[in-house]
Amino acid sequence: MSVVPQIGVAAHIPNTVRLKNASDGCEFLSARDYSFDTDGCRKREPQHVSWSKDLKSDAPRVAVVLGYFDGQEYVCDQLRSILDQSHSAVHIYLCDDKSEPRFSFDGLRLDPAKLSQISIGLRPRNVGFTKNFLNALASISGEFEYFAFSDQDDIWHQDKLERALAALAKAPTQKPALYCARTEITDTTSEHTLGYSPRFNKTPSFANALVQNIGGGNTMVFNRAARDLIINATVDANVVSHDWWCYQIVSGAGGYVVYDPEPCLKYRQHANNLVGTNTSWRARFLRIRGLLQGRFRTWNDINLKALSEHSHLLTADNRKILSNFIKARQSSLIKRLFLFKRSGIYRQTLFGNLGLLLGIILNKV
Repeated sequence: MSVVPQIGVAAHIPNTVRLKNASDGCEFLSARDYSFDTDGCRKREPQHVSWSKDLKSDAPRVAVVLGYFDGQEYVCDQLRSILDQSHSAVHIYLCDDKSEPRFSFDGLRLDPAKLSQISIGLRPRNVGFTKNFLNALASISGEFEYFAFSDQDDIWHQDKLERALAALAKAPTQKPALYCARTEITDTTSEHTLGYSPRFNKTPSFANALVQNIGGGNTMVFNRAARDLIINATVDANVVSHDWWCYQIVSGAGGYVVYDPEPCLKYRQHANNLVGTNTSWRARFLRIRGLLQGRFRTWNDINLKALSEHSHLLTADNRKILSNFIKARQSSLIKRLFLFKRSGIYRQTLFGNLGLLLGIILNKV
């Protein structure tokens, strides 16, 4: 599952990304031309990625960015779940963040038609999950109407893209639009459901995005306008995580954000998960502990700097919210409480808002 920063989860989550020049990009090979020496040197030149003939030419095309790192054990199930979507006009861009060993098609048993829907990119050095996703997104060539992020160890529900595209179709074509959803939490085998990610009922907004991410990147699907906005906003910017940043910048720019209360994928629980579930009381305790340790304030320092540098992309109202939020963090208690209230920031649950209030009082936000 992609990282959904919550107060106090995983001290190592901040993983900044900086898109400055072409060297940060990821050059993709079609799967049929994917052949590398053991030292990672390319044997063949990259070829133009073409669409498989069996794809519906009139269907909206979706580019799926799959962030990969040492995920060979589960990636076959994930690739098949994407290729077997009810919406079939899909091309997968798998970006290997210098795994050891490298990603391999051995044992995946994919036929030529399926292989034609996959491109592979290898990084010469490990750059971390945030940079891997955002740089890969910026490196995709070709015409796509929609884009999606994918982790390596989930299993998508067969109608995930169909539902996402139906929701996004309600937004004007030129308006940035972002879809996210809940997840079904399973055991390692993915055969037993352990629970579901929290259900959020409040309206998505920039005031919410400043202090909470409601959607994991593994659930996110967005249109071309949102993709262009995200790439534009990420140039020369440091951000905490790709999914939280997408929620912040799309909502901040006045884009359309839809949260689906129905789960869209199976999220495996296993020893190598970057972040586990956040629904238990233990997870809530860890979030409070992280809040008191100042971790949440550090994340806000990073994101607010990036938002300030790209404030021209925000709506006038959201620039005011951002300004009040920044001033509040620098003010004494009474003024801080006043400015935070005026900014309108909120989290999705009662417990989350109580934690936010505590953080405001202690100046840990």
